[in-house]
Amino acid sequence: MKVYLNDPKESWIVDRIRKEWYENNPNLVTENIAECDVLWIVAPWQWARIPRQYLESKKVVCTIHHIVPEKFNKQNLNEFLIRDTFVDAYHVPNKHTEHFVKQLTQKPVNVASYWFNSSLWNPMDKQECRSELQIDKDRFVIGSFQRDTEGSDLVSPKLEKGPDLFCDYVEKIANKDTLVLLGGWRRQYVINRLQAAGIDYKYVELAPIEDIKKMYAACDLYVVSSRHEGGPQALFEASAMKIPVISNPVGLSEEVLCENCVFDITKNTYLPTVEDVENNFNKVKKYDIIKHKKEYIKIFKEVHDVS
Repeated sequence: MKVYLNDPKESWIVDRIRKEWYENNPNLVTENIAECDVLWIVAPWQWARIPRQYLESKKVVCTIHHIVPEKFNKQNLNEFLIRDTFVDAYHVPNKHTEHFVKQLTQKPVNVASYWFNSSLWNPMDKQECRSELQIDKDRFVIGSFQRDTEGSDLVSPKLEKGPDLFCDYVEKIANKDTLVLLGGWRRQYVINRLQAAGIDYKYVELAPIEDIKKMYAACDLYVVSSRHEGGPQALFEASAMKIPVISNPVGLSEEVLCENCVFDITKNTYLPTVEDVENNFNKVKKYDIIKHKKEYIKIFKEVHDVS
């Protein structure tokens, strides 16, 4: 059985997923779509670029990372239904997405959470990383490395990512020693809020992976404030690097993090303990791609073997 993944070439998270899958499954993959037995549409927004002959002749597994109900309009539904005619089975990363997708299709919907790459995400020395990033050792650093502003106007908050909730939370706990460390892109909304509140921040736009690792290591707290998520990857990355992380009950948070670290951040505040951090580190180990890839292989094999 050979699997081919469509290639978004966007320099974003799905490109990393594709790269890691190929690196860790050399005997299972092919770069030639004509040779594959299973076509994995890992970037579903680009499905229409795949030649129709392969959509019709191959076994097709489609990943739906997450759906924002408030943005799922008639046009989105029509596109889903057209693509659905070519799909043999779906993969979703969490139970929230599973529930939504099952209302749209009669095809099998398989849940397998994301993985993380343990050769990439591991603990680093906080003070060394702060020194390289030019962050004072006495600051209380709160991290957020995902985009938060709509690309249409670079002003409106991307509400599914919860930038308004993030800022509300930071404003509640900030003091003179607080520094918000921002990564990713389209951070205009959060930057404007932080400036209005007089809270210090440092923004590293689209940093390479090695610098992102240092940014995680520099954090005293990482906050996931999203309303809708597939993961996010930050749950795995922060936990694997032993960074204190808290999250709204969204995406995979309740599966990856210990109970103390998942709560409604609009109602409570919490700083994870050393024990919480260790618990998160131990919980995330089972999602190491070396172990967790078997969950995906099982999905592909089941689809492949159906006559």
